[in-house]
Amino acid sequence: MLQATLHRLDGFDPAPSPPLVIGNEEYRFLIAEQMRAGGVHGATLLLEPVGRNTAPALTLAANIAREKGDDPLLLVMPADHIIANVQAFRDAVAMGLEPATHGAFVTFGVVPTRPETGYGYLHRGRANPAHPGAFELDAFVEKPDAETAQAYLRDGAYLWNSGIFLMRASTWLSAIAALQPQMDRACREAVRGSKRDGEFLRVDRDAFAACPSDSIDYAVMEKLDANPQLGGAVVVPLDAQWSDVGAWDALWEVADKDADNNVTRGDVLLEDSRESLVLAHSRQVTALGCEGMVIVETPDAILVADRKRTQGVKRVVARLKAMGREEISAPRKVFRPWGWYDSLECGPGFQVKRIGVNPGASLSLQMHHHRAEHWVVVTGTGHVTNGDRVFDLHANESTYIPIGTRHRLENLTEQPLEIIEVQTGDYLGEDDIVRFEDRYARVDA
Repeated sequence: MLQATLHRLDGFDPAPSPPLVIGNEEYRFLIAEQMRAGGVHGATLLLEPVGRNTAPALTLAANIAREKGDDPLLLVMPADHIIANVQAFRDAVAMGLEPATHGAFVTFGVVPTRPETGYGYLHRGRANPAHPGAFELDAFVEKPDAETAQAYLRDGAYLWNSGIFLMRASTWLSAIAALQPQMDRACREAVRGSKRDGEFLRVDRDAFAACPSDSIDYAVMEKLDANPQLGGAVVVPLDAQWSDVGAWDALWEVADKDADNNVTRGDVLLEDSRESLVLAHSRQVTALGCEGMVIVETPDAILVADRKRTQGVKRVVARLKAMGREEISAPRKVFRPWGWYDSLECGPGFQVKRIGVNPGASLSLQMHHHRAEHWVVVTGTGHVTNGDRVFDLHANESTYIPIGTRHRLENLTEQPLEIIEVQTGDYLGEDDIVRFEDRYARVDA
């Protein structure tokens, strides 16, 4: 979905500038890899040190967009959307260009296809005579109950709130300065203290951590009626087979289904089960007599839920965080700029990892004070530095790296490289790494 979002305006006229991608620093290597795999070049990857919701994210982007004195139009697109009719989406964006250019806040309201209780709504007013295809935005409406949602569908003037916006950078910054002065100051200080880190742009951590957390809707959009001097808000209807895949039930809605309306991925066996979503990532999963269920298996944990109650996953995650569970802070599979590693097994004095190195990528030249490592190549060819020796390892070949030895693993081929790494020692933490050379600017000494 991230790749699809990045390519959603391909071929649009006028051609957009390279995208600005905003994400949490925890996901930086995963995002960068998806951009590389999607053939996206020239993008800026802005890292948030902490999550502060969508209004501060947009404020960072607007400040960065104005650094060179320009005042571009900003199209805000969340990366968890599916839009099947891309041309219809582009047509809607084209309708929003003129009002946004003249200082309006443009939001896109999805034409509803069912009485949905999981989305907020927009109530559109009269047609805007100055901007064909756009309507005045009367009100934001909270998520309704089922009866109210049915009435909204019959009314025809209520649209789903897509969370997609279009406006000038200056339009947004003027509103933030007037309505959210603390957010405005924090974001300006965070951008002022930003630094380049290879392909990443890092804002000042302390400044951004002091920023209030709020959404675009609550921070600005819902306050525009009371502040007409900031510019008006218009809504452009969007009829493009849109879905917000922010919850498991939404994924079930948009995915292809079997004859019993089940959606499956991976090694799944169903018996007398209907209307369910079952995803298996690392092992075989059997569902017997399940109806309207969501079952998601990953190497870290397993979720079993009523499909109608998957919005409650946020509460479960909050509880896991409060408990200090490692599944939240240290997932098994971790992405790095060179690839990934998967922690297979860990015990007193040992750890086993499966490591994947992308074609042309390289780990740093490094050493460890507390652990030795044994590498076994599973597939591909590894170019190895082990002390004073430099050599290639092929499938079923191995090497041993004693404690304190400088070493590096590279993939000089065009094929993926995978190895099994066995670590032994009295301390196996990720912070026991001393880097001497690193193409990703992570050198420690």
